Amino acid sequence: MNTTQPDFISMATELAPWLTELRGRFHRRPELGDREYTTAGVIESALSHLDIGHERLLDTAVVGLLSGGRPGRTAAFRADMDALPIQEQTDAPFASVVPGCMHACGHDFHMTATLGAAALLAQCRERLPGNVKLLFQPAEEGIGGAERMIAAGCLENPHVDAVFGCHVSPDLPAGTVGIRYGKFYAASNPFAIRFLGRSAHGAEPEKGADAIAAASTVCALLALRQTLTEKNGPTVISVGIFQGGDAENIIAEHAHIQGIIRTLGPEARRQATAAVRQTALDAAEKYGVQADVHIRESYPGVVNHDNMSLLAERAARSLLGDSQVTVLSCPTMTTEDFGYFIENTPGCFYHFGVGGDYPLHSDHFLPDSRLLPLAAAAHAAVIWEYLTNPGARD
Repeated sequence: MNTTQPDFISMATELAPWLTELRGRFHRRPELGDREYTTAGVIESALSHLDIGHERLLDTAVVGLLSGGRPGRTAAFRADMDALPIQEQTDAPFASVVPGCMHACGHDFHMTATLGAAALLAQCRERLPGNVKLLFQPAEEGIGGAERMIAAGCLENPHVDAVFGCHVSPDLPAGTVGIRYGKFYAASNPFAIRFLGRSAHGAEPEKGADAIAAASTVCALLALRQTLTEKNGPTVISVGIFQGGDAENIIAEHAHIQGIIRTLGPEARRQATAAVRQTALDAAEKYGVQADVHIRESYPGVVNHDNMSLLAERAARSLLGDSQVTVLSCPTMTTEDFGYFIENTPGCFYHFGVGGDYPLHSDHFLPDSRLLPLAAAAHAAVIWEYLTNPGARD
């Protein structure tokens, strides 16, 4: 069997006009999480054009299945679909026409590059061993769609043996790839703590139980960051809401704080959530109030599998050259629900550099469409490497 990698870069260059037009369609009409109906329709139309079978999961998720001409394993590639509630401030000819909604995190780029990779692999389907699943996921920016897609069966029929994904990065030079081994994105745990004390006149504080004094535990919570970071690696505890009391001369009966914990890896997550809970309970006991502590599990973080990261790195180096591939030395404390996909399935999430002057979620963020063919070629190369080189995935 001929497993020599096709010339994906040259092939992708031929697709540039189609990719540019497709990206413009996504970007011009962005949709928020779980409302991506028009977006899903565009994806389905593109997959039909490529003669790739597809089905709708949930309300807006789309799963494509490209069957190769030879038997083999199944690899999946995920692209997120949703936009952000941001008013676009670019002067692009394809700028958003939806007031207060914008693809400010590059998801339009992700979908387009993934469809481009599908087009490249479809051209080689007779040589391709196994299957390629294309996972177009809603609601990454909000309540998350990955976990719900998995529950709906996106990794089965056929069973997915490895899953890959990518995010654009303005921190990397345009056209480069960044690979991270192990812990990459943080797990997140939003928390809410309500303190219930006893009100009293401000002139007689000894007759009350001060909920605001207990809620000042926010300072202790923030101090936990250093202790937990020294013990378990980067940890972030942020408090964004602090509310309490009803009058300036009354000891507060109630106070409320809300925030989020970000950690890397399951053990760090367990220890940080336990520490936050205990700190709140200790403060309540100290000031004689009650504490109602709610800590919610959100995204699990992204912890790449080393063998899949090595595979992605080799594929990128082979395609782009050593100088265009970076092994990322530091994780990010931002979150990504791709972690649900690789909790039980081997996989790798990597970055594709788009450069530029604006960060993700900026109202000016706009990756250059001329980079789409290269991103599509990179994704296709990773999938090709996994399906055609058994030794590289072991």
